[in-house]
Amino acid sequence: MKKGFMLVCDGSNGAGKTTVIKKIETYLTNKGFDVLLTREPGGTPIGERIRSIILDPDSSEMLDITELMLFGAARAQHIQEKIVPALNQGKVVVCDRFDAATISFQHYARGIDINIINQVNNLALAGFSPDMNIILDLDPIIGLERVKSRGDGLDRMEDEKLDFLNRARDGYLQQAKACPEKFTVIDASQSQESVANEVISVLEQLIKQHSR
Repeated sequence: MKKGFMLVCDGSNGAGKTTVIKKIETYLTNKGFDVLLTREPGGTPIGERIRSIILDPDSSEMLDITELMLFGAARAQHIQEKIVPALNQGKVVVCDRFDAATISFQHYARGIDINIINQVNNLALAGFSPDMNIILDLDPIIGLERVKSRGDGLDRMEDEKLDFLNRARDGYLQQAKACPEKFTVIDASQSQESVANEVISVLEQLIKQHSR
């Protein structure tokens, strides 16, 4: 059995990750792939409990370093319990956010030293790396308007100040610039059809790479 591959959908809050992930699932399923959808933080029972703590607006007293370590703990559990077994079964894993989000939000936005970020990420990843990160790039002002229009209220990360969200956005763009073979940036202010077409183009390239 050929090993599967992993695609991450990440980027600005309100950029349309949920819609894009559904399109990715439909496209891959129609191509005959067994698809596993998951998310971070979360993806496992333990990870989901950690997620509820991280995103709870009442966790306002949480230290930045605590937040970082909670993300790392959830990721370690996620990889070993869910992601690696799925890949070994030949599945395509599609994840809503992953390790690039930690660098963007905890380093670029929070200001935690990159060496500390890397230590936590490396411990959690244990050598693992996704095959591609699709970054949906959107002006945080537009993203916040979209999030608020859902009427669900803002979680603790979404409720950060605009400067924080702009720094996180820059973090994604800097990572993509530094590692173009692992990142594809898509302008999420385009029509859904245009975004979907660009995403499908990325998927086609990934499928070609993994069919060799």
